[in-house]
Amino acid sequence: MSDDAALSKLLKPSSAIPAKSVISFSAAAVLAAVLLYYSLRGIEWRQVARIITSANPGPLILACVMATVSLFLRAVRWRILLNAGGDVRVATAFWATAAGFFGNNFLPARAGELVRTFMISSRSTLDTVYVLATALSERVADAVALVIISAVVLLILPAQPGWLAGAARPFAIVGLLGAAAIAILPLVGSMGRAVIERAPVPHALRPRIIGAMEQGLRGIRAFHDARRLAGFLALTIVIWCLDAVGTIVGGTALGFRIPLSAAFLLIAALGLASALPSTPGYVGIYQFVAVTVLTPYGFSRTDAIAYILVAQALMYVVIGFWGSLGLLRYRRTRRST
Repeated sequence: MSDDAALSKLLKPSSAIPAKSVISFSAAAVLAAVLLYYSLRGIEWRQVARIITSANPGPLILACVMATVSLFLRAVRWRILLNAGGDVRVATAFWATAAGFFGNNFLPARAGELVRTFMISSRSTLDTVYVLATALSERVADAVALVIISAVVLLILPAQPGWLAGAARPFAIVGLLGAAAIAILPLVGSMGRAVIERAPVPHALRPRIIGAMEQGLRGIRAFHDARRLAGFLALTIVIWCLDAVGTIVGGTALGFRIPLSAAFLLIAALGLASALPSTPGYVGIYQFVAVTVLTPYGFSRTDAIAYILVAQALMYVVIGFWGSLGLLRYRRTRRST
């Protein structure tokens, strides 16, 4: 199946829903319901409405601009890894990144990673497995960065949210294992090739499996160049700092003063929690995180819910706008070729 056909199938609604998808969505819906029940208890909805309707539009617009810049920088950062295997235009990387984020918000199982992978591989000479390997490696690098952010902030937080303090350790283990895999796997490619050659698989399939493995390792190996790694790390720092400042700006629009430590902890917790099974838009998970992280800083549960509702709305606006444009551009270029 071509990358164009695979992407079309992924984005096209299907009348036959696999049982696995039904089970996955049901689990996510149950989790969302439980977290919403916990998060929304005792909320003063009239106060939530007053906070939202009195929001200052200026900082909200600025927060949207900052989110757009962050999205663009993420595309530039991914391009650093992609260009280790071939030249990819900045515009191509940006539209694919925007469409991928759009897909992660509205498709199950973080299928946006496949969306952006197919968009890049269908518009470049890069192999699909290579592109996917760089996309997944980027996610692992972000997880490691979020673990570091949460660990540092938790050291200075006077009242630690128990769930996050407990979750930071397993996430740290997973993140470190991922970082170790990025460092080690490309060095043991010959071992993997030997395993595949001895495995009980049809002889005709072995070259294809070995080729896919080598492309995947080649994508991971993009981190092994010192200049690319330095550029990637520098952009990672800028991106997460920009997201933290955007969080503060968004709070200002609602009359809240969010400390920088709270902003970093909030974006780290939201990023780590998004790995859980979730409904589209992370409904339930985001509310739970906002209440848990912001209340130790003196925010009421009502204030935390008002903030996260506005933050989610801004996310829908920014990602929905750029992501839908990216998919539209992809379909237009596909029809013209």
